[in-house]
Amino acid sequence: MKENWTPQSWQNKKALHQPIYEDSVKLKKVCNKMKRLPPLVFAGEVRELKCELSKCVDGKGFLLQAGDCAESFAEFHPNYIRDTFRVIMQMAVILSFASGVPVIKLGRLAGQFAKPRSSPFEKKGEIELPSYLGDMINSIDFNKSARIPDPERMISAYNQAASTQNLLRAFAYGGY
Repeated sequence: MKENWTPQSWQNKKALHQPIYEDSVKLKKVCNKMKRLPPLVFAGEVRELKCELSKCVDGKGFLLQAGDCAESFAEFHPNYIRDTFRVIMQMAVILSFASGVPVIKLGRLAGQFAKPRSSPFEKKGEIELPSYLGDMINSIDFNKSARIPDPERMISAYNQAASTQNLLRAFAYGGY
């Protein structure tokens, strides 16, 4: 029997590669703050994407998914975002010409701030520290304090994602 999804149902599942936050009170405060933030993607956008994807299923469209598999906060810059958008648009033009059907563009931007690792620890010489799990969780700097998971980084990731999406919407709908 298929289990019904709820916003809390994930809590009953075993999750691997999860950070261990030392300050559970701080984590709870950040999670509560995030619950009050606006969504990054709106229902109308999801409905529109589903409609566009259905064209791909019927052979009346081609799906192009592009973007980085991992991102850092340091790469957050309007020029970088613009250049990535430009490359995706250029690929879409070529694919549309070659395939003769519209290209549905799906960008992977401002959402790849955490990555699972094969080991919870990283060793350099004689020093062993928790693994770098992505800027949303801890810092790439190889020292003890930088590798402590910090829930405030989730707010930074949200803000960076929201800013990036707003810029991409402006490019897409502003005639870029």
